[in-house]
Amino acid sequence: MQNQPKLRLEFVFLMAALMSIVALSIDALLPALPEIGAYLGTKNSGDQQKLITMIFLGLGIGQLILGPLSDSFGRKPIVYIGSIIFMFATYLCLSTNNLEIVILGRILQGFGLSAMRSIAISMVRDLYDGDYMAKILSIVVMTFILVPVIAPTLGQWLLDLFNWQAIFIFNLIFGLLVLLWFWLRQEETLKKEHVIPFTWGLYLNGTREFFKYKDAVAYTLISGFITGSFMVWLSTSQQIFEQQYKLKAEFPYIFASLAISVGLATFTNSRIVTKYGMWKVGYWGTLGYTIISLLFVVLFNDGQNPGILVFVLFCAVQFYAVGFIFGNMRALAMQPLGHIAGIGAAINGFISTVIAVPIANMIGGFVYESVLPLFIGFLGFGLLSFVTLLLLKYVIKK
Repeated sequence: MQNQPKLRLEFVFLMAALMSIVALSIDALLPALPEIGAYLGTKNSGDQQKLITMIFLGLGIGQLILGPLSDSFGRKPIVYIGSIIFMFATYLCLSTNNLEIVILGRILQGFGLSAMRSIAISMVRDLYDGDYMAKILSIVVMTFILVPVIAPTLGQWLLDLFNWQAIFIFNLIFGLLVLLWFWLRQEETLKKEHVIPFTWGLYLNGTREFFKYKDAVAYTLISGFITGSFMVWLSTSQQIFEQQYKLKAEFPYIFASLAISVGLATFTNSRIVTKYGMWKVGYWGTLGYTIISLLFVVLFNDGQNPGILVFVLFCAVQFYAVGFIFGNMRALAMQPLGHIAGIGAAINGFISTVIAVPIANMIGGFVYESVLPLFIGFLGFGLLSFVTLLLLKYVIKK
């Protein structure tokens, strides 16, 4: 076990800022989806949802390629490469009125941003382990969650003041500022003894090593289940509030308030995880997530939407439970992978994303006139996550 170093707030905030570029690129675009759809000549909400979900496809593939390279060439150079890809992809999105090209640009944006997302986690694992690592990841996630609180409002403001293209330009400027901070202030965290010489077998050998750890695989699957169901929310929330509840003006503020719920949970998690352990906290969070979903499905199984206050209350409690799952499942998956943190974080992110994107596209296709499919999706994947935890504890590791 490594020394648990002092809590460096600048490091925590910088890692959160790296991950926040991802969140900003997703959430700030939500209010502009109808305008972008009109510009691209499509009114189909399913096509508009792809502008959100397909960036996750790029995130998953990019992590699998760029993450392992960071085990050989260092964390910082790969972040720089990812940033260049992100800049090019942003230009691609701004330079066309073709839906397919914009979707390609969003996939490439995700590919580039995957370096920031996975390497931030790798750098945390380089410096911390155990429940203390879960504590640090919770603080990073809590800070990172502040972005979705303000991102839709920011996106709406830029849309009202300028146009939807201004959202992409703002994301680009924000990314450049964070990259400058990273370049000036963050030292390389990959220790010489953990450098893996690059060979073409790096990916294959790293993947074999990853799959030796059944607990890492199981926690990765749970991350995919929860991420997928939560991704449905990200891709359909604008449609739900603007079309089903007729609350277009209020949407950014409701979205922000629900993001605060996740932030409060991750803050609470950072305070209790070293006392109770990440498995126990994640277990109760998963159980709560499943029970809330089941309650909604039972109460509103006729497909009629509840009043806005009831719906928001259910979402707030649901997302509060999420705050105890994300960081802990990721930390549990990474715990045995310190010697391959780069490829470990990459495979973890890739598998969870490959699971999540089809889930989001499948369930999102049913969320047109009712929010019930949203909670059915939450319930199904909450149950899968809970059963996986029980199997891991009482069967696989027995």
